Amino acid sequence: MDRANGGRILRTIGFLLAAATAARAEPLTPLQAAQARDRIRRDLYIPDPLPALDAQVRRQFRPAPGVVGEAVTYATQFGTRVPAILYRPDPLPAGRLPALVIVNGHGGDKYSWYAFYSGILFARAGALVLTYDVTGEGERNIDGRSNTRAHDAVQGDEELGRRMNGFMLTDIMQGISYLLSRPETDPARVGVCAFSMGSLLAAEEGAIDDRAHVMALAGGGNLTVGPGHWDTGHLICQGWAYQSLAFLGDRPATLFALQADRGPMLIWNGLGDTVVDIPHTGPDFFRDMRDRTVARHGSARNVFEYGFTPVGSHRPYFLIRPAALWLERQLHFPNWTEEGVRTMPETHVSAWAKANGVAIDAASATELREGGERAVGANIPGYPRDELSVFSKAEWPAAKAPYLLETWVAAARVAERAERHAN
Repeated sequence: MDRANGGRILRTIGFLLAAATAARAEPLTPLQAAQARDRIRRDLYIPDPLPALDAQVRRQFRPAPGVVGEAVTYATQFGTRVPAILYRPDPLPAGRLPALVIVNGHGGDKYSWYAFYSGILFARAGALVLTYDVTGEGERNIDGRSNTRAHDAVQGDEELGRRMNGFMLTDIMQGISYLLSRPETDPARVGVCAFSMGSLLAAEEGAIDDRAHVMALAGGGNLTVGPGHWDTGHLICQGWAYQSLAFLGDRPATLFALQADRGPMLIWNGLGDTVVDIPHTGPDFFRDMRDRTVARHGSARNVFEYGFTPVGSHRPYFLIRPAALWLERQLHFPNWTEEGVRTMPETHVSAWAKANGVAIDAASATELREGGERAVGANIPGYPRDELSVFSKAEWPAAKAPYLLETWVAAARVAERAERHAN
């Protein structure tokens, strides 16, 4: 039996066993939790130790009043690098500051409206905010383009898919490492806000890495025990990897129990979100998933909270008022108060985008989707794309090789062949 077919058969058996045992799963022991984390990291090829950051600040700029932006780069897998923008408040509040990593969905990058908006909004709140390009997008795209979903076009097998997912998890971990390397950061107040594909990545990452105190997931989190949305779509970056976690049994309960060891989590969705199948995995689904997670964790402490926007589809809900209030309670932004967030004005995203020349792709710009979001905050300016680039147009051709998806794919295939030869 070849490795791929054997893996599929074992996963199918795992799904069946998981479905049969989910309701009676016992709490994880510390040893079981440690073994699960170790296996996830190994199965997804996450380097241990993580690569040295070799971080570089290339320039500073002012994207909005009260905010300084820094164009930075740092290392990730196989010597490749991540281009990112760090937003920080100006002036800096006294003491150590909370910090956030923004994790994009498919096609998203540091140029996406919600990445830029989050950077300015939360920097004004008094936090450091890191936004970066997902592999294959922005300055990690061979043509420097956004919204390409280039990584989905990579041809490969299950192992390459697990490696791709682990690569994306490594990017999140390196983002956390970068924030922790900054002297302004309070290591007890680091958070991750993730959207869509990013919600699956964050669900996995926070289960194996306890350095983020809080996680807010939007447009996802509806993980299934057996086959479901996250198994069947986008195999190269999420499906094969999530399938490989069948050894956990009740995958969502176990992942979220491991997350509860790390700290609090909020999951928020729109009841009309057909992109990730929320109409079939709505309130009753989440209630049951939470009950199973409490049983798997052995207590309700830090087990995820969840909520829904009644009329809304696929959106980065970590920018709406309930999520901003939750983040304020967890991270205690220096320039915000709960009452201030409760009375903060809201921005209608489609109207804001039109008035400020902000591009949102047509499928996402509708009122049901991102265009209809009411994001907290006001007076967020639009942005020139070049201002959010780490490299100038003149610098890019000579600089781009270590940043490209293609560079990582070539290295991953060499590693894949070497492992098969060794076995």
